[in-house]
Amino acid sequence: MKRKIAVVTGATGGIRLEITRALLKDGFRVIMACRNIEKADQKRKELLLQGSDLSEDRIEVMHLDLFSLSGVAAFADKLLRREEKLNVLINNAGTISSSYSQTQEGLEHTVVVNYVAPYLLTRKLLPLMDSGSRIVNIISCTYVIGKLTFPDFFTRGRCGAFRRLLVYSNTKLALLLFTLSLSDKLRERNVSVNAVDPGIVSTDMITMQKWFDPLTDIFFRPFIRTPYQGASTAVQALLNQQWKYTTGTLFVSDKPGKLSGNYLRHPQMRELWEKTEEIVKEWL
Repeated sequence: MKRKIAVVTGATGGIRLEITRALLKDGFRVIMACRNIEKADQKRKELLLQGSDLSEDRIEVMHLDLFSLSGVAAFADKLLRREEKLNVLINNAGTISSSYSQTQEGLEHTVVVNYVAPYLLTRKLLPLMDSGSRIVNIISCTYVIGKLTFPDFFTRGRCGAFRRLLVYSNTKLALLLFTLSLSDKLRERNVSVNAVDPGIVSTDMITMQKWFDPLTDIFFRPFIRTPYQGASTAVQALLNQQWKYTTGTLFVSDKPGKLSGNYLRHPQMRELWEKTEEIVKEWL
């Protein structure tokens, strides 16, 4: 019997590694799609040692550079040539840039890694997905302060001066809206598409590299979850048979939440889809 296949982006640390563990435990063959191959290889070895019943072919490391749309397309094309069905795709890799910079395509770095690259990757891999496949996009609670202004969103992250948290929030709103749009388009194919808010998780991303870091750490520490706890909601969205047919929603605290109509009928949802399609069309 063929094993189910999962692709986990940025699978080397934090909740991403815990999600990888959960997928392996559930019998999946996992493709760790990572930018840092050396680190990914090391994590692969650790996972194989920790799982005494895991064979070498259960975990594969593949290079995926989300900073480059051409690199994303090349990664997807390799999988497409294999013609193996994909059961799970989790867009989990993310970044929060400390300063403004652009990719070679002229797009803001955070926007590319957190939104445009996952968009392109998902769109490219759809031919490999059949009824029952699940797509999960990791967002964060910061989507509630997100605001999209075009064309500034793609080239600068936001209108006005660069603010790392606001740009990050904008990308998470965009990823949520993509989740909702795609779920509608794939509903008849019975491919589920959901977003997950893992809560505030103890990772390097929550460090601002500012003088007030120790103070914010003390204040937020009671609310910060471990990577294992943070992965729990994503694991539910990916593996729980109770939610097999749930699509187009946001999972929070291990179960589907209720999204406000402000997001379900967001006035910029269609415009965002169309403008993103225009950006990625040369790779589709």
